[in-house]
Amino acid sequence: MTLRQNDPIPVAAAKAGFSTATGYRIAGDPVLPSMRAPSRGRRRPDPLADLFDREIVPLLTAAPGLRSVAVLEEMERRHPERNWQALRRTLERRLRAWRAVHGPDQEVIFRQTHEPGRLGLSDFTDMGDLGVRIAGVALDHRLYHFRLPWSGFEHAHVILGGESYVALAEGLQNALWALGGAPAEHRSDSLSAAFRNLDAEAAQDLTRRYDALCAHYGMAASRNNRGIAHENGAIESAHGHLKAAIRDALLLRGSTDFDDLPAYRRFIDEVVGRRNRRTGPRIDRERAALRPLPARRTSDFEEAIVTVTSSSAFTLKKVFYTVPSRLIGHRLRVRLYDDRLEVFVGGTQLMTLPRGRASANGAHGHVVDYRHIIHSLRRKPMALARLVYRDQLFPRPAYRRTFERLLQTTGERTACRTMVDLLALAHERACETELADVLAEDLAQDRLPDLDALRRRFAPQLAALPQIVVELVPLSAYDALLTGDAA
Repeated sequence: MTLRQNDPIPVAAAKAGFSTATGYRIAGDPVLPSMRAPSRGRRRPDPLADLFDREIVPLLTAAPGLRSVAVLEEMERRHPERNWQALRRTLERRLRAWRAVHGPDQEVIFRQTHEPGRLGLSDFTDMGDLGVRIAGVALDHRLYHFRLPWSGFEHAHVILGGESYVALAEGLQNALWALGGAPAEHRSDSLSAAFRNLDAEAAQDLTRRYDALCAHYGMAASRNNRGIAHENGAIESAHGHLKAAIRDALLLRGSTDFDDLPAYRRFIDEVVGRRNRRTGPRIDRERAALRPLPARRTSDFEEAIVTVTSSSAFTLKKVFYTVPSRLIGHRLRVRLYDDRLEVFVGGTQLMTLPRGRASANGAHGHVVDYRHIIHSLRRKPMALARLVYRDQLFPRPAYRRTFERLLQTTGERTACRTMVDLLALAHERACETELADVLAEDLAQDRLPDLDALRRRFAPQLAALPQIVVELVPLSAYDALLTGDAA
């Protein structure tokens, strides 16, 4: 019909790929054949004709949220003579069509226009399903995930505990300093995991600390409503893409086992860095719209005061930590981070301890270093038999299995004395790893450790010490310097 505006019917039909007869027929009746054909009706009887309006519609009207499978089961109960499994898809289509016309209104998602430098988003995502292992031990962890929705900049930080203010503060500050600026607004989820089991005063204190953290960087603090994930949709949807990228990188790596936690964190940084390079120019443009960073970071830890008991330990957040016995009776200031504790006496930092966590069933956790108590344990070796944290005392599995073998073969008293001597040897000769290898070999050969042989094996090699000869300068050389006769 378009070609006929300038060409006669035979020419227009030829250009359109029609015969001349078809061209004249279409010109005589401009209605298309597809428009003349009547709509196809039902070819077989409606299997729900006698039930849908009479029984199913009243169910949907009374309970609009009723699932299709519930309607199907109810119809099977009322009319068992029918093969409802064969009618399942038909019923689901009819229910979907009825709800499109008569169903309740649904919640509408409003797509947002993002401006550069305006909004930054934070959230946590569980990574347990990736099967990551550290030195052969499964790592139960989460990722703190930060994202700028306009440019797509991302930052991820491995979190060993749950969703907490400490984890948020550390991850957020790492992200901002890696980015080089701060957005005008920061939005997180409701931090329900951090607020859980807190009284009103503690929850209010946590809210104040979060607001102060954002204020330190000049950001307006906001939270999405609890249980409304799509309010944080610009990062919720990105969780899946980031986890898929990490999973692919693990498959390409060929192993999910890492030597230590820093190696795994470097791996995550590499994956996130590759994702950021894809939108590098856009990230650079958004950096120009960010607020400048303050002169220094703010606190990303919780602080507590503890007293070291006569057990050469303190308990904090249901976890028992050992410290050197010289600190018994002292009050210590402890900074709690997500993965570590920093211990201070006054303003002097003494040590850094790995952070432990209580068991899911509420049982206390233990972070024990045998070096802290071995000198006392040597004087009281039988204390090892009923020690509350005995299993956590052994630094490696080979030590624990050796003690179990000694208990079975030599009796409790000898086993305790021998095991304490082995731990003392590991501490005094700094051979914990090498001694563990020897003990594992003894276990494989079904023999008990020989203390005398081990002491000789790990004795210091005096002959290997270097011979250092010091040549003293004669005192007359100083007189020459003073009189100027050195030349």
